[in-house]
Amino acid sequence: MSISITADTEIFESLESQVRSYSRSWPVVFDRAVGSTIFDESGREYLDFFAGAGALNYGHNNPALKKVLIDYLTDDRVIHSLDMFTTARRDFLQTFSDCILKPRNLDYRVVFPGPGGANAVEAALKLARKVTGRESVINFTNAFHGMTLGALSVTGNSLKRGGAGVPLVHATPMPYDDYFNQDYPDFFYFERLLTDSGSGLNLPAAVIVESVQGEGGINAARAEWLCGLADLCRRHDILLIVDDVQMGCGRTGGFFSFEEAGIVPDMVCLSKSISGSGLPMALTLVRPDLDIWEPGEHNGTFRGIAPAFATATEAIRTYWQDDALEKATIEKGARVESRFNAIVSKFQDAEIVAKGRGLARGLQFADGDIADAVCAAAFERGLLMETSGPSGEVMKILPALTITDDELDRGLDIIEASVADALAA
Repeated sequence: MSISITADTEIFESLESQVRSYSRSWPVVFDRAVGSTIFDESGREYLDFFAGAGALNYGHNNPALKKVLIDYLTDDRVIHSLDMFTTARRDFLQTFSDCILKPRNLDYRVVFPGPGGANAVEAALKLARKVTGRESVINFTNAFHGMTLGALSVTGNSLKRGGAGVPLVHATPMPYDDYFNQDYPDFFYFERLLTDSGSGLNLPAAVIVESVQGEGGINAARAEWLCGLADLCRRHDILLIVDDVQMGCGRTGGFFSFEEAGIVPDMVCLSKSISGSGLPMALTLVRPDLDIWEPGEHNGTFRGIAPAFATATEAIRTYWQDDALEKATIEKGARVESRFNAIVSKFQDAEIVAKGRGLARGLQFADGDIADAVCAAAFERGLLMETSGPSGEVMKILPALTITDDELDRGLDIIEASVADALAA
């Protein structure tokens, strides 16, 4: 099925900065969205396997969350509050503690660093340096942690780093899991540099890592690799920061993506789906003994967007009182994995690689042109998904965790047909 695209986009093209990206792949004007379906202004439907780059784990305009938001606004509740005490903030903190932290035996203080994931990362890096008195941070190949300068310094993508305009310093990249195709033992290079007084590597304040690299190409670290990393950090007195901005809030199954490995990071960065509704919100979770901020030492105007607290609280109450969503996500992820493996087998000559965990999945192609062609063919059929990886060679899907089985199967059918089209071309 081919979709004829006509849209009034003149104002965007004439007035908006050239930095926009997603609209180049999807040149329509979107207007409404419900669940896993988004509509353009002409009423055409698109199945959404993008989900706001992971910010909409519970779908567009989730009825339970929308009702809470509408009621909150209708009742003239506080919207902007900086870090003042509000009932919405209290309800969120109590619910987050009772339903998320305590059942997992996690003891963290909650920092509200600002509205986005990069804010959460910046706060973690800043605090790690303050606590340890050290400057350097270890990041990993193909990492992505945000677009502000501190977060960008620990990001691997050369295109994004190139936009900084200044040297990005005080960060040293190390090989991510399976970077050398298991030709070397885990952390062979990292530990050698740490223990060799002639290596030139200063003892770092922290290591920052994603358990699944979303923008880096859907690279999923093995549980044993994450455990080994946590052990290495502990032995060398290095703080471990897990960036769970895109892979947290249930994306891989458990609420935190590191749960499967059984590790306990010193700090955790959350954003994207923490509000549940797509409203801006971010958290930096820190061990209590690391919470050495002076009052006001790290602040910002939009740390207290109270409607986001309200929808975040309702999302936790609705979906995280039991393990039903976690089990459903793992089951759906297994179905995607099975279909992707079938595609790999069907097109053996193309040397496609299936990747991912939970409902963060991808197909890696020989180059970015093929991945782009697959996504373009899918868009023509009414499916939204993006590419990732250092050369955009991975077709990436992040469907809502609440997607129905029928919607999931329909999207997977479109993907298979789109792969066939792209490879034939």
